[in-house]
Amino acid sequence: MKTKILLVENIHPVAQERLEKDGYSVDLIKESPSEKDLIRMLANYQALGIRSKTEITDQVLKECPHLLAIGAFCIGTNQIQLQTAKLSGVPVFNAPHANTRSVAELVIAEMIALSRQLGDRNSKAHLGEWIKSADGSREVRGKTLGIVGYGHIGSQLSVLAESMGLQVIFYDIVKKLPLGNAKLMRSLDDVLQQADFLSLHVPETPQTQDMISATELKKMKKGSYLINASRGSVIVINDLVQALKSNHLAGCAIDVFPQEPASNKEKFKSALQGIQNVILTPHIGGSTEEAQYAIGLEVADSFRKFLAYGSTLGSVNFPAIDLQKGKLAKRILNVHRNEPGVLGEINGIVSEAQANIQAQSLSTDDRIGYLVMDVETKHIESLAEEIQKLKRSIKTRVV
Repeated sequence: MKTKILLVENIHPVAQERLEKDGYSVDLIKESPSEKDLIRMLANYQALGIRSKTEITDQVLKECPHLLAIGAFCIGTNQIQLQTAKLSGVPVFNAPHANTRSVAELVIAEMIALSRQLGDRNSKAHLGEWIKSADGSREVRGKTLGIVGYGHIGSQLSVLAESMGLQVIFYDIVKKLPLGNAKLMRSLDDVLQQADFLSLHVPETPQTQDMISATELKKMKKGSYLINASRGSVIVINDLVQALKSNHLAGCAIDVFPQEPASNKEKFKSALQGIQNVILTPHIGGSTEEAQYAIGLEVADSFRKFLAYGSTLGSVNFPAIDLQKGKLAKRILNVHRNEPGVLGEINGIVSEAQANIQAQSLSTDDRIGYLVMDVETKHIESLAEEIQKLKRSIKTRVV
């Protein structure tokens, strides 16, 4: 029986093409299903591809024990219960690099647009108003860009901004090597106080929840700008509204929001609407044709390697194994609780079946062990069934 894969949220069709070329059965839909609908739909699929809107809850994973893998066709995986997925034997793959350039370019465009008030002037020109004035319109050259989060996107933004003549300062809780002439600051406050443009590039974690509130906004330079293309939860929107209406900030560009429409058909509402020099975009930081194509290929490739060989390279929640498959052997994949003696039990079962282990690789983390084993035997299915019967086995399959 063909492995069936469901791709939701309008994932680039190149992913479907690539997977179908390898013989998988793939269905592609545009919508982001609700929890109830997703559980119903997944009854017929063994693997799932999502983007940022679809929530993979504990309940989804509980109701779908047959699920083999999840692909996040994006950077973030905070919409997935990663620990539950791991303990269910389900590796999660993402595309951490494919859309970094797209997001960095959008931030550059937004800096210029805010500094030149392009959003407001464009809207007024469409309404017939001719606002030809240099008041409040400035170059970005010579200004200071503060980057919070110097990962894949933040560091690439740093290089682009410096080439345009901006001074770059940054802060990250993880030690990072500065690129070019960028300067690492000792604290977030140092960045807030010195930046003309503040750009956020942090993940959604308990530490980043509401990290930019009235307290932080007051520390920013008067007349500075705030850009958020990371996660909607990192800014207290009502506090940002007050900072804009009081003219403490000269403008902002926001691409992500605490609550976002589930589809393009739903109405979008935000307290930031109607405020001067505010650019609002519908979570399109990584939404370029080039980025979506690259993401489609990257995650589809991770799917192919895992489903066909058991490779977990690139998984965000699983121990990494990439063992070349022997020509004469059958391969067993086993996920088990990481407790002493499991490997001995498995090898005992193999020995009792008089099967020959051609190659074996085990990788563990604090919760699970992942075993890839190539075995020469005529009874591979029954051997896998015996291994799955072990009390500490989570999921076992043959590829």
